[in-house]
Amino acid sequence: MVTLGLSRVDESVAAKHPGLGEYAACQSNAFMKGVFTFVTGTGVTFCLQMFIQRKFRYPVQWSVLMAVVAGSVASYGVTRVESQKCSNLWLFLETGQLPGDTGTGERACRQQEAEVLVLVPGVLGRQAQGTHVIG
Repeated sequence: MVTLGLSRVDESVAAKHPGLGEYAACQSNAFMKGVFTFVTGTGVTFCLQMFIQRKFRYPVQWSVLMAVVAGSVASYGVTRVESQKCSNLWLFLETGQLPGDTGTGERACRQQEAEVLVLVPGVLGRQAQGTHVIG
């Protein structure tokens, strides 16, 4: 058994996926960033609301509620972005390609054709009429 964070992973699984340790470290880092963002976001929002409350009187319970909601939203956003980076890392470690790599497939050819049509003015209108322009 190989220890990975707090859990144990079978040695055959760890041997099959050599990037598992890096992925686990990345996910752990992403979750810690999320927790840190929640704490700091809630604290900063609460302090800002206490400053604003001097001008506009409203109950403290609303300040706490809004601070927790703001901290949660910020934490979710940071954790989602960082977890996506970890997913991209995992795909790269497993396949050797980044998720955005499409190579020279059909989709890449269509995108290049669309770019050419945009770059050459008037070509799109002539192709729509049935006249093909060969460049």
